[in-house]
Amino acid sequence: MKASGADLAAQRPDGETLHARFADDVRHYLAQPRRQLPSRYLYDPLGSALFDSICRLPWYEVTRAETALLGRRGQDILAAVEPLAHIIELGSGNGDKLAVLLAAKRSRTPPLQIHLVDISRAALETATPALSAFDGVQVVSHQAPYEIGLERAMRGTAPGGRTLALFLGSNLGNFDPPAAHALLRHISGTLRPGDACLLGTDMVKSEADLLRAYDDPLGVTAAFNRNLLVRINRELHADFDLAGFEHRAIWNAGESRIEMHLVSTRRQRVYVRDASLEVPFEEGETIWTESSYKYRPERIVAMLQQCGFDDLAQWVDDDAGFALTLVEVAPRETS
Repeated sequence: MKASGADLAAQRPDGETLHARFADDVRHYLAQPRRQLPSRYLYDPLGSALFDSICRLPWYEVTRAETALLGRRGQDILAAVEPLAHIIELGSGNGDKLAVLLAAKRSRTPPLQIHLVDISRAALETATPALSAFDGVQVVSHQAPYEIGLERAMRGTAPGGRTLALFLGSNLGNFDPPAAHALLRHISGTLRPGDACLLGTDMVKSEADLLRAYDDPLGVTAAFNRNLLVRINRELHADFDLAGFEHRAIWNAGESRIEMHLVSTRRQRVYVRDASLEVPFEEGETIWTESSYKYRPERIVAMLQQCGFDDLAQWVDDDAGFALTLVEVAPRETS
C-alpha cells in the first residue's frame, strides 16, 4: 500500500529550512583551509539520475555485486531475521536492491511495513510506487538524513516482530571512521535489542580498478561531481564557471579511501549570493566533495561489534570485492 500524498508531505523537511541549511553548509565548508562540500548535496534530482547511471557502468561493480549477493542470499538473510515485521532502508535510492530482497520473501503474512529513508525526493518518488507493488507490503517514505529518518521510522513501528535495517550500497564508506562509528552506534541504539542490520560494504582492491570506478572513461562520474556546482549556482545563486573546475579521483592508500575532488583550473573568485560568501581559488586548489572508504571483511565485523551489534553472518564476493554483513543489536547492559 502506497503512502498518501499527505503522509509524504508531512515527512518532508520544510523547503526554507533545507535552503538555509544548504547555504550554511556551503558557507562553512568552503571557508575551511581545505575546501570541502558535504557529499549529501550531490543528490539533487539530476545528481540522483547521474548516480543511477554510474551504477550501470561496467567499471563500477558495487551495485552489480551487491545485487547479485542479495539475489543469492536473500532467503538466508530473511530466514535469519524472522519473525520480520518491518524493514527500514537508509539511503534507499530507487529501491532496486530492496526489491531483490523482497522477491526472496516467500510469505506475505503478516503484512510487512517498509520505511524508506533518503535525502532525495526524486529517489523516494521512484522507489515508493515500485515497492508498493509487492503484495502484503506497506511503504512509508521519509525525506530526511539517516539518523532523523531512522528515528521517525522506529516511532512508526510497534513492538512485536523484528525490524531489519538496511544500509547498503557501501554508503557507510562516505563517512570517516569516527563518523562511521557514531552512525553505527546511533543505529544500534535506535533499533531494539534483537533487531537486525544488513550492511553492504565495498572492499579494498587494486588502485587501477578503484580509479576506473570513480573516474570512468565516459565521464559520467565527472558530470555527477560537477553537477554539485550546477546545483549551488541554481539554488544559492552562485557563479561557478563549470569550465573552471575539473573532476579528479585519488586513491589514498594510507586512509583506505577514494577521494573525489573538483580542481580549479585557474586562479579565480566565486561568489555565492545566498551564502553571503566570496571564495578565492588558486590554480590547482581543490574542493573535496566525497570520500569512499574501502574495507576488509574482518574489519567490518570488528567495527560492528564495537558499535553494539552481535554478528550473525557475512557473505563476501571475492571476485567483485564486496561484502554483505548481517548483525543484530546486542542486549542492552542493565545497571
